[in-house]
Amino acid sequence: MVSSSTRESNPRSSNTVSTGLLFAGMILVAINLRAAITSVGPLIGMIREGVGISNTMAGMLTTIPLLAFALLSPIIPSIGRKLGLEATLLLSLVVLTLGIGMRSIASPITLLLGTALLGSAIAAGNVLLPSLVKRVFPHRIGLMTGAYSASINLMAAVASGVSIPIAVQLGFGWQGSLGIWSLLSVGAAVLWFQQWRNRPATKAVSVANAPGKQALFRSKTAWCITLFMGMQSFTFYVNISWLPEILQSQGIPAVTAGWMLSIMQFVSIPFSFIIPILAGRNPDQRTLLAVSLVSMFIGYGGLLIGWTSLTWFWVILVGIAGGANFSLSLIFFTLRTRTAQGAAAMSGMAQSIGYLLAAVGPMLIGLLHDMTSGWSLPLMMLMAVTSLSLVVGLGAAKPGYVSDN
Repeated sequence: MVSSSTRESNPRSSNTVSTGLLFAGMILVAINLRAAITSVGPLIGMIREGVGISNTMAGMLTTIPLLAFALLSPIIPSIGRKLGLEATLLLSLVVLTLGIGMRSIASPITLLLGTALLGSAIAAGNVLLPSLVKRVFPHRIGLMTGAYSASINLMAAVASGVSIPIAVQLGFGWQGSLGIWSLLSVGAAVLWFQQWRNRPATKAVSVANAPGKQALFRSKTAWCITLFMGMQSFTFYVNISWLPEILQSQGIPAVTAGWMLSIMQFVSIPFSFIIPILAGRNPDQRTLLAVSLVSMFIGYGGLLIGWTSLTWFWVILVGIAGGANFSLSLIFFTLRTRTAQGAAAMSGMAQSIGYLLAAVGPMLIGLLHDMTSGWSLPLMMLMAVTSLSLVVGLGAAKPGYVSDN
């Protein structure tokens, strides 16, 4: 048994343990930020039949979390300032658990209300994780951003892949398949409860003194980061919504098209880890960003041309670029701000406006498809969005801070 005097005489060991627990807590929060959302798509048909809802209402199960991100992201930093970062993350995990449980009840009202709750909870984690990295790991921003962004992408891919097996092969049904993700949020909440109990008194307010909203809205760099965040989210949610349909229209079997979507998500994982590490070593990320977006442009161009013998290659290019763009958008929150408070404010602005763009994406691409009865115009739209991402991304990736302009 270690006495209090022994702990006091070994502050370095105590700090190492504390930092390790914070890292574990960060990863546990990260793996909760997409699983509850990406697990829905494969189960939509079962949910629609089980609850008796329309296709429109079923589509809201994906749209509502994005709208929650957009509406709540601007106010999350102020909540964190009042309650403290640890308390805010703990509260969000409790709300996430309640939301997952409520969504698993076979009722239209609880389905939508639970989805709104879990979307609200995930918004807090989205905004505050960059602030946590900036505060606890100021000299390892690239590595830590890579670790948590890869964790987000990994669990997103796993959740979408195992939803049907859990529901059918394991016999849990759609309710159990959706509800099982509460185990992750409960585990994360237990760890963050300990973090909240042991928080340093001097760090009870973790996101104070953030740049004002007016200062951010006047910053060209802040707008570049915000628009880049929105456009990369736009392409991601369009991909997971429509890629299988696009591939099937080119004569690719439905099963193969589904596997292509899985491949796209899994190839993004290593790049979402590696790219932030490379980005953190250099104040200028424009080369990384340009290579990523050119790769995505080529991938969409290949899908537009329709060379099905190379479909796997086009999908891999889009997947690699998607992982790189996602992790770059996250690391810009920390690299382009001077403090943890600034990172939280920048994250709130970018994710609020960014997820509004993301929510429009699947609907807009679907509308273009309905108007033209084909996928050529939607793919050209994706190529145009990628080109615009390059323009604004170069402004986000150049050296400097949002407060400088």
